[in-house]
This record gives sequence, C-alpha cells and structure tokens, in this order.
Amino acid sequence: MRARRILITALLTLAVGAAPLLAQTTHPPVATFSIVAHDPATGEMGVAVQSKYFSVGHVVPWGEADVGVVATQANVNAGYGLQGLALLRQGLNAEQVKERLLAEDTFPGKDGRQFAVVDARGGIAVYTGPIANEWAGHRVGEHYAAQGNILTGPEVVEAMGDAFEAAEGDLAERLQAALVAGQEAGGDSRGRQSAAMLVVGRGRGRNINNDVVARLQVEDHPTPIVELGRVLHINLALTAMSQSRERMRAGDGAAALASAERATLLWPDASDTWLNLGLLAYSLGNRDRALEALKRGASMNEMFRGQLASTLSWTNHPGLDDDFMAALFPQGS
Repeated sequence: MRARRILITALLTLAVGAAPLLAQTTHPPVATFSIVAHDPATGEMGVAVQSKYFSVGHVVPWGEADVGVVATQANVNAGYGLQGLALLRQGLNAEQVKERLLAEDTFPGKDGRQFAVVDARGGIAVYTGPIANEWAGHRVGEHYAAQGNILTGPEVVEAMGDAFEAAEGDLAERLQAALVAGQEAGGDSRGRQSAAMLVVGRGRGRNINNDVVARLQVEDHPTPIVELGRVLHINLALTAMSQSRERMRAGDGAAALASAERATLLWPDASDTWLNLGLLAYSLGNRDRALEALKRGASMNEMFRGQLASTLSWTNHPGLDDDFMAALFPQGS
C-alpha cells in the first residue's frame, strides 16, 4: 500500500511539473508561410498565407483599411489580430505594436510565436521567436515582409520576396505571385492544405461603402494556392466589371470596354463577364461584338434569358432591339 501511495504521488508530481509543457503543445502549430504588404500608390494593405493547416484564413490574416494588417502564426496567439489592430487604431506604429503584443502576452509559448504587422503609413515589424519550429525566419523588404515556420528552408521567404518585388498588377496579384513562388521553392515542409488572402483599402471594395478589396479563403484543398488563384481571378473579374460600368457612366467608352474585356480574360467560363461585355459593346454601337459576347454567355447558362432580363433591369439599360434579340435567341431559343 505504501509503495502504491509513493507511485501515485510521483505520478501526480510529474503531471504537475509537465503542465506548462502540455499547455504549450495542446494545439498543433499554425505552421505556414505568409506575406504582408502595403501599396503606397493606392493605400491598400494585405496578407496572403498558405499552410498545412485547416482553414488558415480564420487564424492568420487580420486587417482594417487606414489602420493596418496583422499576420499571426506559428505557436499562434490568435488574439494578436484584434489586439494589434486596436493598438494601430490608437496611433501606435508597427514596431510599437510588436513590442506591446509581446510585452502583454501572458499565454504560454510566446517564444515560439511568429507575427508581422504593417501600419497605415507603411511601417513594418516582424517577430520570429527563438524557439519557433524550424525552419523559421523572415525577410523584410520595401513595403512588405515575408515570413514562415516549419518551412523547407530560407529559400522559401527569399523566393517570396523576389517574386513580390518583380510582380506587376494589383496588390492582390503581387501577393498571389509571392505565395506561388514560396510554394515552388519548397513551402511548408509538412505539405499543404489551406490558403487565404485579405486585402483592404478605403472605399476600394466592390459595391457601396466597402473597404474589403479581397477576402478569400480556401479551407481544404490538395493545391490551395492554385485554388486561391482561381477565386482571386473571379474577384478581380468582378472588380473589372464594376470598373467598366463606372467608366461607362463617366463617358469613357474605350476604358469601359477594356475593363469588360479584361474581366472575360480573368473569368472566361462565366456567363456574367460575357453578358457585361455584350451589353457594353451594344451600348457603344458595336453590335457584332455584342452579339458574339452575348451568345457566348448564353452557351454557358441555360437560364441566360433570366440573367439578361435581371441585368437590364438593375443596370437601367434601355434594352436590346427586336432584331438583335431575334439574332441572339433564334426561334425563341
């Protein structure tokens, strides 16, 4: 009996002593590679991320227009997202936010964290903890920082930085280029599962009173960055369609048509882009291009008549003449 009491006491002592370690390893690390960036020309800020982790977009990227963005990962404290934005809103710069987050972090595993902050003035601060899972590190360049942990090696963040610097287009497109390069260089050493992107900019989102340029998440996919690129192209196409209508209302028909054509290149297998192009071409007097585009859209959607009627209504389009409609829908098809 005495021996049993000694054994139980020893086991309890071991369990208590191990409690801090268990607290640090209860949750799997959000091993990932990400990039945060600021576009001084537009004021947009963004985060893009990929990981062998389910639904990484619910954990890593945080942002608010005219405030900043935060990427929090590794032995992740998800609270860094909202807390970091609150501190940025108070007027702290990125470096000050980094110091405050670390100083006020009372949760276990702080030395294994990794996070990056961008403020609205373009300031950047990054932290890679001394015990973040190898390989872990970051690269800071002009207007961006690339960081990751449990990577195949430093070549991942180096490739991301090079790709971002060389890429052209919108901020979202440059972030995507960085993710692609990071994966091609080796990426997460455990594999891949999810990806996400968040881009914010004052008044730069679609529709009215929207500061979110892109909020895209791929939760579980064999090639998440490829899938993220696909849905990003849809997002860019929708933006291009909105721009085409705005430019048409402003009286710049050539620019409107160029935006509509770009939308069809970005999202070629959707009736939406071809319908938009067709109506713009019709309004500009290019009936042949209009008929070609609308017929292509009709071939992609068996409910195209309804889509056409709805679009004519909400865009206040005067409508298509009878001869054109007969050519578009021969024998009432």
